[in-house]
Amino acid sequence: MIGKLKGVVDSLHEDHVILDVQGVGYVVSCSARTLQKLPRAGEAAVLAIETQVREDAIRLFGFLSDSERDWFRILQNVQGVGAKVALAILSILPPHELISTIALQDKASVARAPGVGPKLAARIVSELKDKASAFGEVDAGAIALAGGDSAPAGSSAAREAISALINLGYPRPQAATAIAASLKVLGDTAETAALIRRGLKELATI
Repeated sequence: MIGKLKGVVDSLHEDHVILDVQGVGYVVSCSARTLQKLPRAGEAAVLAIETQVREDAIRLFGFLSDSERDWFRILQNVQGVGAKVALAILSILPPHELISTIALQDKASVARAPGVGPKLAARIVSELKDKASAFGEVDAGAIALAGGDSAPAGSSAAREAISALINLGYPRPQAATAIAASLKVLGDTAETAALIRRGLKELATI
């Protein structure tokens, strides 16, 4: 089994890269996000590899980090999620965002991936919630603000601030996390406008 490939980018394609490793060109399927971050043709690259062996083919999937590969495997434990759908999800949600999205039970963000309908998105966030906590810490305040718990003090202004950030184009998990962090700095009595300003500063560091 191949676990890692180190070589030179031969060519980049819509859903895969051909990686030249000592004269052998490996066809490696990748998420759109990974393909965007790979260097240009002729430059060196290293990919963590997941090998899938089937009766009619051997397929290689490439990732820029072990964490991305881990989530590729984890996502496929959910019924209805194959390699194509897992890559589609990782194309719009890198591992750190996927952790927050699942922990916050944000079905809408997962459903943005091609091939993921509302029912499958709900199944993914429900079945993988425990996995998210194992792979990274998510602010309890962010979970509460996202609706996963009872609302904390000052949540009216906080929820208004979250809505404002979402209207500006930020995904709900990031908006809830930013406002939860802002509440820790400004206090539960902070007004909506102040939370929005502080939340934007927090988002700039994510």
